[in-house]
This record gives sequence, structure tokens and C-alpha cells, in this order.
Amino acid sequence: MRVHVTGATGQLGSVLRATAPSTAGFVGLSSAELDVADGSAVQRWAAESLAPGDVIVNCAAYTRVDDAETDAAAAAAVNTDGPAHLAAASAARRARLVHLSTDYVFDGPVAPAASTRTAPYEPDDVGSEPPSVYGRTKLAGERAARAADPTATIVRTAWVYRGGAGDFVGTMRRLAAERDRITVVDDQLGSPTYVGDLARGLWELITADAGRGAVLHATNGGQTTWCGLAKAVFEADGLDPDRVVPCTTADFPRPAPRPAYSVLSPLSWSAAGLRPLPDWRDALTRALVR
Repeated sequence: MRVHVTGATGQLGSVLRATAPSTAGFVGLSSAELDVADGSAVQRWAAESLAPGDVIVNCAAYTRVDDAETDAAAAAAVNTDGPAHLAAASAARRARLVHLSTDYVFDGPVAPAASTRTAPYEPDDVGSEPPSVYGRTKLAGERAARAADPTATIVRTAWVYRGGAGDFVGTMRRLAAERDRITVVDDQLGSPTYVGDLARGLWELITADAGRGAVLHATNGGQTTWCGLAKAVFEADGLDPDRVVPCTTADFPRPAPRPAYSVLSPLSWSAAGLRPLPDWRDALTRALVR
């Protein structure tokens, strides 16, 4: 079995490469090596490189959430057309597609409006019109992939970090060294997900051949706000968490609306016979000491 990972130089793709089991023939594809938005390029690649029984893990995505509000065509090309092209290839070549998606596909309240929801989202809780362009293009990509290949597996995740430069956890550590106090949004609730745990879960999904045709949710367990996560980072590093000051989304307006609540239920993941990802606090501890 060969596992072809698109977006292989990104956060998740890089960790999938580093954690690939010896039984999997890892084939990493950067966006320069395969532009998933180019249908003809995907067809040529599939004809030359994709064999029956192979697996495609689509980590390629347009993730600049705010830029997508004014660059919808570019976001749709990668987030909607890309999965459709890959699913058509997997169906034609009798391969398997595992496509990564996001908590932004739900159409619940956006911050700073308070969410009355208390139950984590199940896969079928999706409505028709996510509030952000990013969310709409990702939901359209899910639907396009499943239409082209009904055996495709959709894996939604959320708040993914590695703890390095450029992600939220890494940024909090950097700011802790630069400022006496930092202000962080406290009215968005979700489940921080350590990319190492997500990668482990995806390898289990692939090697167990689980979840074909399903929509699954994979995040670390539990929930918190961005402010809560920032305070936990400070605590883990032996710093005073009171240096992190809560604020509202309205205090830091952004072009794209953010979900007020985006906790994903783990029940679909467990029902597929897969081990639940650990609690987010345990994951954060491991991420910071690796």
C-alpha cells in the first residue's frame, strides 16, 4: 500500500511523513508537485502514479480564513474543486480518499454572539450555509468528494497546532517572552488538537481500513476557549496565567466570522472502531515537551 499525501509540506502533512509506519509507502506531494485545483494535472498524476489499493490523504487546503472573504475563487479552487478532482481519481483508479475538513462547515452562531449550544456537533449536524467563505468552500468540497467517490472518508478536525512558530500555541510562547500581558479572545469555544495526535489517529484509520464512506470527527477531547488555551500554555511553561487577559471577539474584529461554538463530538470516530484522541490538556503537555 502506498499513501499519497497532498499538501505534504504543511503542518499535518509534515507530521504524517515523520510518523509514517514502516508498512506504508509514504509519497509526499507538495502543492508545487501536484496542484489539486488543476483537474488535468490530477488526472495525469493518477494515471501515472495511483494504483488500486493506494490511499490519498488530502491535506491540501486554502486555510487563509480572512483572505478567503475577498478571494473566494482561489479558496474554492483548492477547497472545493481539489477534493472533487482527487475523489474522481480515487474512484477511477480504485484507490481510497481520506479528505481533511474543518469545524467551520457548521452554520451555528458566530462570535461575539453567545452560543446556546452545549452539545458537541455530530457529523450530520451540518446546515446549508456556513457563515464564512472558507467554511462554505470546505463544505462544498466535502460534498463534491462524496459525490465523486461515495467511499471517500471525510475527517473534520479543529484548532490544530504543533507548538512551533506560526501556530497559536507557538505564538503564545513567543509573546510570553516579549510582553508582560497578552489579550486573548475568550468567547469562542472549541477543542485544541495536537497535530501529533491527529496524525496518529489518521494512520490508525488508514492501516485499519476504517470509516470508508463516513464523515468522522477527530479532535483532542474536552473543550476550552482561546484564552483558556493560552493560559494553559503559560501554566505548562511555569508562567503566571493571569498575564493572559480575556477579551471578546468584538475587541479584535476580523474579516471572516468565527464560530462561537465548534466542539466536535468524538462518537463517530469511536463508532468506526478507532481510539479516541486524548484530552487536550494531556496533548498540550506532550506538545510542549517534545
